[in-house]
Amino acid sequence: MALLSEEIAAYEKMRDLLETDYFGKWVIVRDWQLAGAYDDFQEVAADAVRRFGRGPYLIRQVGASPKRLPSSLQFSPA
Repeated sequence: MALLSEEIAAYEKMRDLLETDYFGKWVIVRDWQLAGAYDDFQEVAADAVRRFGRGPYLIRQVGASPKRLPSSLQFSPA
């Protein structure tokens, strides 16, 4: 299982392909791979939790600037 920092690095390696094929979509990166692409945040978040539980995994909107969440939201109890 990858660390979140590794999922971010994997996203950065895939950035050009993602921006070509999935610009504006919400994606999940898990274990250094694209795990899914979605039209809205609610859909991607629900599927990520259903499939992977607490993570770690990265959810990001392709083409948008990364957002920082408070640690209380990043690591809230399940």
